[in-house]
Amino acid sequence: MDVSSVPNTLAEAYIALGSNLNDREGLLRQAIEYLRQQPGVQALRISGIYETDPVGYTDQPAFLNMAMAVKTTLPPLELLHVLFKVEQLLGRVRDIRWGPRTIDIDLLLYEDVEMDDEELTLPHPRMLERAFVLVPLADVIDPSHPLQDRVSATAAAALQDGKEGITLWKITNWLSGSGHSGS
Repeated sequence: MDVSSVPNTLAEAYIALGSNLNDREGLLRQAIEYLRQQPGVQALRISGIYETDPVGYTDQPAFLNMAMAVKTTLPPLELLHVLFKVEQLLGRVRDIRWGPRTIDIDLLLYEDVEMDDEELTLPHPRMLERAFVLVPLADVIDPSHPLQDRVSATAAAALQDGKEGITLWKITNWLSGSGHSGS
């Protein structure tokens, strides 16, 4: 699907959010509010909040992670630039790969778009290897999405075996009618 050539196309996208510095929950809430205020972005569903052990660079505090489903009229690269802008507003500094951060916002999926651009790869290249992404994504992914079964199975296994260092931290109700789906 090439949405860049179709003006005002309404596309469904999935975003991952994480924070492990300062007021982690407050930063996640602020990021979601900033995203909800962006023209061309409408929040659909927000996952529960999961506390997760750091991956890669492990000498840092635990993360709070969540996912968000949005409808957007923005093409993928424009949406990515909005995510970068929100990170910048919330004090994101990129100095240590996989290091501590006030906020991390990643574009995971955008409809059925597949792209490998210098700035953006879709689907996100490492999302299927990361329980801290898949568990919250399972809360919000549309049941008809082609990756839904794989996401849900991997998320359930990660929560069941406990080896992935991820636990439900809090159920959200930041959008009316949304939050942890319980499935």
